[in-house]
Amino acid sequence: MVGVKKENKDKIMDMINKAGSTEYETSWDEKGIPQYKKKSNVKRGKNSRAAGGRFELKVRKDLEADGWILDKWNNNVDLDSDNDSSEPKLMIAKKKFNPFSKIMTIGTGFPDFIAFKQISNGKYNIIGVEVKMNGILSKIEKEKCRWYLKNNIFSKILIAKAIKEGRNINIEYVDFKERYEK
Repeated sequence: MVGVKKENKDKIMDMINKAGSTEYETSWDEKGIPQYKKKSNVKRGKNSRAAGGRFELKVRKDLEADGWILDKWNNNVDLDSDNDSSEPKLMIAKKKFNPFSKIMTIGTGFPDFIAFKQISNGKYNIIGVEVKMNGILSKIEKEKCRWYLKNNIFSKILIAKAIKEGRNINIEYVDFKERYEK
């Protein structure tokens, strides 16, 4: 029998222990490699996604009550495009398929919403709205916002942030330029 290196043996034994444990949930990626997640983290992730979805709906209703017309933004900016020009470009957001739940996720564009409101006869104000529970954008999201504003896709981009007051969650809108372009 061929001997197994100690570090490989430790990895294999760790995988066996996790697969047999009731503390971990096992799933497989596209290549068939097992992935182990703590069940407590899986539950926390489900709760966070659900809370984010509820907050997104609350933001939508709040903006519609203010007279804005909203729709999901199904486009995205391809910052690292593989085409001949190294310029970022606007493209349709990729749909995501979860093979385990058999669900196709649509509407994964950035920002979350496009909103427009008539300001005068034939003139509209068009803004992008990104919904974030903590109100913080990643470095890539900041680059995308700068590109949208530079190319006049949106007149401004609002970031909807959740403000918790007791058991109530209120909405604070932060202008991207005011927050990140000082």
